[in-house]
Amino acid sequence: MPHLTVATKEKDLTVLEFLCRRIPAAPSAYLRQLLKKGKIRTAAKPLRAEDPVAAEDILLLPAAGRLLEMLAMGDLGSPVEILYESREILVVDKSAGLAVHAAAGHEEDNLTRRVEEMARRRGEKFRIAPIHRLDLETSGPVLFGKGKKACGELGKLFMDQKVEKLYLALVKGRIDGQGTLVGTVPAKGKEKQAQTAFRSLAASDAATLLELRLLTGRRHQIRRQLADIGHPLFGDLRYGGPCIPGLSRLFLHCRRLAFIDPFSAAPLAIDSPLPRQLVDFAAALNLPATG
Repeated sequence: MPHLTVATKEKDLTVLEFLCRRIPAAPSAYLRQLLKKGKIRTAAKPLRAEDPVAAEDILLLPAAGRLLEMLAMGDLGSPVEILYESREILVVDKSAGLAVHAAAGHEEDNLTRRVEEMARRRGEKFRIAPIHRLDLETSGPVLFGKGKKACGELGKLFMDQKVEKLYLALVKGRIDGQGTLVGTVPAKGKEKQAQTAFRSLAASDAATLLELRLLTGRRHQIRRQLADIGHPLFGDLRYGGPCIPGLSRLFLHCRRLAFIDPFSAAPLAIDSPLPRQLVDFAAALNLPATG
């Protein structure tokens, strides 16, 4: 009988979240149907979509031809890591260096293309599109809408600034306490107002780990504002940040997207774990960072 074993890092996910991550070729509606029919279980009992999984749990799957085909696709290595999925919403993790959209040098491989290919494998016919973007060098969650209506409703959340975006950043020098960075940054040939709330999580004389919350959404806003006050990001060549062996990327990661689901009215908070390279780099500077 086919089965999946829960890894330690996957503990506390719901059964549906776990299955969506492990079988990315399977539509969430199909997985829900299998769960509703009691087809997915542990040795002790059938599982429900909302049940939490624990490390070392073994989920027993039905030997259905369609599901086995989708499992085989996953075994080939899916380039998309799903953080959250519903009928209208898909949130996937973006790695640093992967563009959200097709652009010069990224025509063949970008996050949107990967998600579209995943949807094609699933046999899904609706249009799926990213609702916002992350800079090329930034990692974290990216929200996609499923279908024209979903894209419109989710896009309105961003237009109305109803999406909370939290970031983790490692900057040069010491910053204590909390506050708000207020100033202007260049945007489309003009100087536009930019505001970023910050909170110091850990600090030394050499570096500070910050949690940042965007209050406006300008291009390179965090990078520009921190450089302007003399605290550029580690790994930020463009804005004068320190570049040290052991860090091959910008130390900027979107850790959370939070908003009210416009379709269910339920509050959602989708977290993306801090990549291991950033955790290890901060630890080497005696600044604990778990994401």
